[in-house]
Amino acid sequence: MYLIKGQIEKESAESIIDECIQKHGRFLIAILQDIQRRYNYLPENMLRVLAEKLHITIRDVYGVASFYKAFSFNPKGKHIITTCTGTACHVRGSSKIVDAFSNTLRIKPGETTKDKMFTLETAACLGCCAIGPVVVVDGDYLPKVKVNNIRKIIDETKNGMGGPMEKDDKRIFPIQVVCPQCNHSLMKPEHPIDNYPCIHVTISFHRKHGWLRLSSLYGSFNIESEHEIPVDTEVNFFCPHCHAELVGSSTCPECSSQMILMLVQNGGNIQICSRRGCKGHILDV
Repeated sequence: MYLIKGQIEKESAESIIDECIQKHGRFLIAILQDIQRRYNYLPENMLRVLAEKLHITIRDVYGVASFYKAFSFNPKGKHIITTCTGTACHVRGSSKIVDAFSNTLRIKPGETTKDKMFTLETAACLGCCAIGPVVVVDGDYLPKVKVNNIRKIIDETKNGMGGPMEKDDKRIFPIQVVCPQCNHSLMKPEHPIDNYPCIHVTISFHRKHGWLRLSSLYGSFNIESEHEIPVDTEVNFFCPHCHAELVGSSTCPECSSQMILMLVQNGGNIQICSRRGCKGHILDV
């Protein structure tokens, strides 16, 4: 087993781990996520302190952390660029896009720039085959990317691409969804979010039940909810018409929570993470 060296003062490490355990109990994945969010990778001595606190072996901690691609043992850049290299994207020139990013940033896939600004990655499939070639920048999906867009993408990312989205921003586009069980529309034109009809569902969490409205713009995470949902809470989603639970067939690639399934009206499906605060989602149209 090999861990990249990354040292945090032990006193500070213990304090942070204690805080995480108080928040998540012995939920190892949630604690690892907090560490990853804080440092953008998993420092070795943080993992050793965590193992001691949970009374498990460092091998067990490493085994869980190495299973999920979202975790990294190497320091990552401030911005993460991921290019899909799946079959649909490959035939549309994704390999040229990867080369363009590599040449512009002067790094290979899996590497980070010396200034720790960018990390370049590839993915076998991002679940958006119909809008490929797809590039994901800090969680934002960019459809139909061309080689001559690469410099602009890098420059916009440096200048705050993750800020408010404009009307003509190609990262976002409206979708209409229906219940996968009763095929009834989940759209509510009378309650727009982001100036589009919202997606209306019912939810339950912590013995609370109520409505939830989601933006129908793919790429927007704006919501309205009858009850305030604490961050990191996993929420159960239901169709407001047939009351069937909208459970997906997979777990979130970012945090391993259950995915929520809805069908796209014109064909395909969308799955979103059920954990409040996670932006994991998969669109297959």
